[in-house]
Amino acid sequence: MISASPLPLDILDQVSEQTKLCISRLAANGFDNTDISQYPRSAAVLVLLFEKAGQLRVLLTTRSKHLRTHPGQTALPGGRKDATDKDFIETAFREANEEVALPRHSPKVHILGTLQPYISQWGIRVSPVVAFLSDNSILEQLIPNPGEVDRIFDHPLEAILDPQIVKNERLVPIGSEDWPYEHELYNNDDRIVPVLGNTAYRMHRFRSVASPVKGLTADILINVAEIAYSRSTAYERYAPGQVRGFANISAMLDKGQAQNLPPEKHLPSV
Repeated sequence: MISASPLPLDILDQVSEQTKLCISRLAANGFDNTDISQYPRSAAVLVLLFEKAGQLRVLLTTRSKHLRTHPGQTALPGGRKDATDKDFIETAFREANEEVALPRHSPKVHILGTLQPYISQWGIRVSPVVAFLSDNSILEQLIPNPGEVDRIFDHPLEAILDPQIVKNERLVPIGSEDWPYEHELYNNDDRIVPVLGNTAYRMHRFRSVASPVKGLTADILINVAEIAYSRSTAYERYAPGQVRGFANISAMLDKGQAQNLPPEKHLPSV
């Protein structure tokens, strides 16, 4: 298990009191020790946080519409673990470098910890790596990989808990391709998942300045935001009877696969 090292004090002195509390809580949350390396399909994503105008924000991408999986959808930088990656932290940063040209080894990027893994609709186990960027000039150097990323954008982390916070931003038009819903800022629906014993899963969607933040990406950010701000969502997070926790979901998924239920057809869409 990796141990979290404290952030340099000069970094904490440069941010607002609220952001200082948020990144301190995330650092104190530490590194999850769940081992997903035994799964043939495993991946990592990078939750890169930074402060702008006193507000903690998260870096996001819109996937290329030409990709085979999840074209045009919002994602955190990340991807499959390579055999040469020493751990999932290296995976997250290698993928972020390939997708948006984030420097792989920068003293301005501070790793805060890792979260309990998630499972994508394809049955891939995903490890979220949380980091804080202390030099926003690096954001100006990011370049989307044209084969993988259509757009780089960001979103207020706190708005994942309370969607009203994003109301004054230049959001995509309601009813447009990027927000084809009638709700102003947020909506959800509950879906029955056969491979999880016909239990329900709540799909969250957040309007943004680009593509909707939804599915697995939204689930990960809800967890990060709840830890950072030490409070729950302004909406009901889970569907009635929803299976929670990596171990429980993984066990039910393995059972469903043993019954020949393909995960890509029976897990919720991300």
